[in-house]
Amino acid sequence: MRERAHNFCAGPCTLPLETLEAAKSEFVDYHNTGMSLIEMSHRSKEYDLVHMEALALTRSLFQVPDDFSILFIQGGASIQFGMVPMNLLKPGERGAYVNSGSWAKGAITDAAHYGEIYTAWDGSEDNYRRMPESSEIELEGNTRYLHITSNETIGGIHYPHYPKADVPLIADISSDFMSRPLPWEQFDLVYGGAQKNLGPSGLGVVILRRTLLENNNRNMARYLRYDIHDTKDSLFNTPPVFAIWMMGKTLSWMKQKGGLAAMASAAAEKSNMLYSAIDNSEGFYNSPVDPSCRSQTNVVFRLGSEELEKNFITEATAAGLYNLKGHRSVGGCRASLYNALPMKSVIALVDFMADFKQQH
Repeated sequence: MRERAHNFCAGPCTLPLETLEAAKSEFVDYHNTGMSLIEMSHRSKEYDLVHMEALALTRSLFQVPDDFSILFIQGGASIQFGMVPMNLLKPGERGAYVNSGSWAKGAITDAAHYGEIYTAWDGSEDNYRRMPESSEIELEGNTRYLHITSNETIGGIHYPHYPKADVPLIADISSDFMSRPLPWEQFDLVYGGAQKNLGPSGLGVVILRRTLLENNNRNMARYLRYDIHDTKDSLFNTPPVFAIWMMGKTLSWMKQKGGLAAMASAAAEKSNMLYSAIDNSEGFYNSPVDPSCRSQTNVVFRLGSEELEKNFITEATAAGLYNLKGHRSVGGCRASLYNALPMKSVIALVDFMADFKQQH
């Protein structure tokens, strides 16, 4: 195999080489069964062990309290934009949303189809450069929950500390899932797609306080009900076997590397190195977001012109640094530094940035 690429893709993400090689060795003939795991019944003893281990690793590595349930649901995070209000909002109740950028707007748009929602803080007035303080979030009457996006993948901002609210706090944590600890006492439900830090696409992980299941709405299709998935251990129907299998292997890799503390330390080290290169470039590169809210997983930056940015991305790709183009909705450049991205990739990017600056 040629040398591994420096892959800064925002999703699907870079996966650990050890995970890919372990899956490769088992893919065709899983544990001498003469079948691949993805060909087996999801009721088989072989898959049951995979499924339950992935649940157990999620709980232990993410330090999920016993009074929370962990659900594996097909479709990634976007389907949760609808499932949250469908399950939690009843007539007369309202959902409050923090509009912090592109993914928060997606959640707001979808939630509006399933109940009464309102914006409790709007970052558009500041061009989505930062996250709000708790005191800036304005909750109104009959609010069932407050929804936030912990890290905006496109805008490159995150909460340096999470807001406190007098209502259940819900968070889309897709982009920094298991890259830093969560104060579980502040949250009632978090969810995210697996394809950023945990594995391939096609799987959403929902972690919710069980008390939320006591009086939730049940007037919907069974697959869309959180309580159904909880009572069936996320085996109500055929689960996304491949995605769960790969996530379990990635979680095992995380455990071997030191768990959540090691991931958080690496995220800080990688992002600090890249932000330092940006800040010390004498204005050649610049970060458009508030320094206090800079994401540790999605670093966005700009150059002096769109033409220069185009040249940067072209030359970076030629140098083996892939997927540095910013999202089409905002332009610029973006480097996603998820858990499995090695430090040597960040060093390679920083070195390239220095050379590009010198040449241009």
